[in-house]
Amino acid sequence: MTPVRRETTAKRIEIADAALRVIGEKGIAELTFANLAAELGVTPGAPFRHFKSRTEILEEVADRVVDLVGSAFPDPQLPPLERLSRLFLARAEAVGKNLGIARLIFSDQFAKALPKDAAAKLRGLVGHTRGYLLDILREAADAGLVRRDIAAEDLLVTVLGTLQHLSFLMALPKDGLGFERPDPARALDTLLTLLKPTAPAVRTRPARKA
Repeated sequence: MTPVRRETTAKRIEIADAALRVIGEKGIAELTFANLAAELGVTPGAPFRHFKSRTEILEEVADRVVDLVGSAFPDPQLPPLERLSRLFLARAEAVGKNLGIARLIFSDQFAKALPKDAAAKLRGLVGHTRGYLLDILREAADAGLVRRDIAAEDLLVTVLGTLQHLSFLMALPKDGLGFERPDPARALDTLLTLLKPTAPAVRTRPARKA
């Protein structure tokens, strides 16, 4: 059964964004009405005007993540590697701007702390992205654009792993990072290089004996 989506107002979106910041900075266990109100700069009772419970807030957070991360997929008429590139950069940017999103999408423990419907929405987003990328890789392999000596399902692990690690590093606070923040375009170029078809081995004739 598909989770029901509720009507969203500008204020509910503002509260959901604040909740994502709290989750990113302090963890999902610290998402209380008091911490949320402090993040918003309002009185502790103010969020109750828009949400009846913490569960409702988390469900709105899931809707917000789906909107921010999964609302747009590249035009299916574009060449496969262009679609892959556009999706890769768009996701890295969207997730990299918000540690709360990164934690909810990439952490199984965070997902388990969500209400059932909210967790289902995030799983649906992840599943749709996986399927979309897998179709791209299969199409690209058929066209000879990516290597075919490795199954598309195995190449997908490399694509998703690169995207996940890149997005999470981009979302981390700059203070105490300890290294230069990665460049998404450079990471994409490296990934595309790894996906390139392997050159056929050149056979050489054995040297003639004198």
